[in-house]
Amino acid sequence: MGMAASQARFLGLTARKNNVEFEGQQINQQRTTLSNQSANYYNNLLGMAVPVPPSVDDYTKTVYTFEDGALTNQITAMMSQPNGDYTVSYLRQWTDDFSVVSANTSIVNSNADKTVFKVGAVTLREMANRTDADIEKMTTTELEKFRGTDEYLKTLSDDQLKNLLKEENAYIELLKNKYGQDSEYMVRYIKNTTTGEYEANFYKKTDLTGANYDDNGNSLSNINCYKIGSETKSEEVKALKGCKVEKDSSGRYINIKIPAYDSKGNPDINKGITYALTTSTATDQAAYEDAMNQYEYEKYEYDQAIQEINAKIEIVQAQDKNLELRLKQLDTEQKAISTEIDAVSQVIQKNTEASFKTFG
Repeated sequence: MGMAASQARFLGLTARKNNVEFEGQQINQQRTTLSNQSANYYNNLLGMAVPVPPSVDDYTKTVYTFEDGALTNQITAMMSQPNGDYTVSYLRQWTDDFSVVSANTSIVNSNADKTVFKVGAVTLREMANRTDADIEKMTTTELEKFRGTDEYLKTLSDDQLKNLLKEENAYIELLKNKYGQDSEYMVRYIKNTTTGEYEANFYKKTDLTGANYDDNGNSLSNINCYKIGSETKSEEVKALKGCKVEKDSSGRYINIKIPAYDSKGNPDINKGITYALTTSTATDQAAYEDAMNQYEYEKYEYDQAIQEINAKIEIVQAQDKNLELRLKQLDTEQKAISTEIDAVSQVIQKNTEASFKTFG
């Protein structure tokens, strides 16, 4: 290799070595940036709050109840006073066996002008609120006309039918008190296959006239129906003053004494009644389920965020791996260039020495 060629080769190798070193610096800078990104992602992971499922204990409370005849009373508030007395509120509950409750809904058939309604083969009868005096004045002929073709009414004597009409007055009052004073009602009596007795089923007239019917007169949906049955009722007794409470050694309440009150509401503890308290626990299931649903939602969001961050970390790691491989390639290339530069340098040195000897 001539001197000029060796010099050109040396310069080319030197330039290539500089380029490799520069590219290596660029790659190291990129890897540093990726390392910072990865550190940020891991910091985000460490900073995320892990959702914690709700504990049923947080939605469970101790409930104190006491019995007063047929009444079951649940204490809702019990606040101690400076003088040692307690101000107590409680919820009084009882079963009303003569109450209006929902019955099975049914398809109703109507004539074209919506004046006659049937359920099965039984025609509904409009309930008329007669006074007891007017009912007593009804003659046998009037009662027979009133019976019409109703299978149940035909089984009743005149006196039984009059008593039934008086009962219907009470039914009407119950229905209006519960569902509105302006409502009118229709009735049919059906036989209870278990007891063998007839039970009244009531229909609000506006539900019947307002329903949609097909071409055959059948209602397109079931219509609400009501009957007389048992219903749990309640009322709250608030802020009874002057109550005395007894605790056991564990601090749990075991007795409560509710005083008598005068016309002004002042307590008279000498005339009070002591009730034994029953302790139980009650869980607010609806609130617990709401909290559990919220936890499931937060857990889903947490898992999604974890997956997204892990996916980003995997991308960064893959990019860093590629850069690391490229850096190794550059390192190998740089070693090869350095070896070749050394060889070219020796050639140049020998050429230089030979030239000096020639001219020496």
